Amino acid sequence: MLSTEGVKDGNGNPIITPSDFGVVAAQFGTKYNASGGFDLSQLLFDGQVFVGLQARRASMDYARSRAAITQEMIKVNVLKIYYQLVVGRQQITSIDANITRFEKLLNDTREIFRQGFAERLDVDKVSVQLNNLRTEKVKVQNQLDGGNASLKFLMNMPQKDSLVLADSLTEDELKANVLDQNYRYEDRVEYKAATFGQQLNEYNVRRYKLSYLPTIALYGNYYKNAQRNEFNFFNDGPWYTSSLIGMKITVPIFDGFSKAAKLSGARLALQQTNNKIEQLKASIDNDVKQANLNFTSALLTMDAQRENMELAEKVYNTTKIKYEQGLGSNQEIYTAQSELKVAQNNYYGALYDAIISRIDFLKATGKL
Repeated sequence: MLSTEGVKDGNGNPIITPSDFGVVAAQFGTKYNASGGFDLSQLLFDGQVFVGLQARRASMDYARSRAAITQEMIKVNVLKIYYQLVVGRQQITSIDANITRFEKLLNDTREIFRQGFAERLDVDKVSVQLNNLRTEKVKVQNQLDGGNASLKFLMNMPQKDSLVLADSLTEDELKANVLDQNYRYEDRVEYKAATFGQQLNEYNVRRYKLSYLPTIALYGNYYKNAQRNEFNFFNDGPWYTSSLIGMKITVPIFDGFSKAAKLSGARLALQQTNNKIEQLKASIDNDVKQANLNFTSALLTMDAQRENMELAEKVYNTTKIKYEQGLGSNQEIYTAQSELKVAQNNYYGALYDAIISRIDFLKATGKL
């Protein structure tokens, strides 16, 4: 106690310790405080981060290869519709030629009828055939207009804009430099995407392997502090400096086998990707073989149908000459015309099948 120790106040009176201090208000520090500074940190080594930086380019390549697959699909569809229009335009030309033939035949039959060497029925039959050809032309033209609209849609072209087909297609162009059996897996966009996916899985395996290594980081800070009883920090007065530089090393010890499980999963994903690549190679070999057989068969069919069309046209021309000389009948002309029209339709169908087979072959070999 203060009284027992003989402690006195400034007047020389003994200080008596009160029985209850109560609450004593006390202030620590100053009324105003200010501080400012900055912290810096730099990662020196983290295996997972470095692998991630290396995998960035492979990731971008993979994304671009997936986009290339979509672009190729669009290109295939555009080509098929485009050449369908080209073949249709050639078919229209043949129909126009048939219409011209029957218009002349109708005029000749009418003249023969006036001279009394033909019946009215013969004139009507020719008129019916001519009307059928004109109707067929309208039908084919409507199909071309629909294909034209579809082509604009695939090309993201406004329907109000005009689309003019400037190219033509010959059989020589169709057969030129196509059946080359040399091809590379790397030319297929699907294979490129698979190899980029393989690289990403390999980086993933490396990432989890390096996760067992320590991480090293450098850090530091620099601060200025000031205390004032009045708000006069912008006046002259002491500011106290504190700074720190250090290095942090984090060593993984035990994580409940989480890293081992992730590494095992990454290795399994890599093996699955490798298996898919081998399967893709076999699929590409099969695609090329099938496309080659289909295209070869389509070319043979096209040649045979062209010969049939040429023969049917010769038969029609010979029959027409016989009819004009009074040696044939209208029925022979109708039959010859029907056979010619069938032969023409078969040829243009075979021509389009050959074009589609060519596109499929180029796609299978990665040369589209």
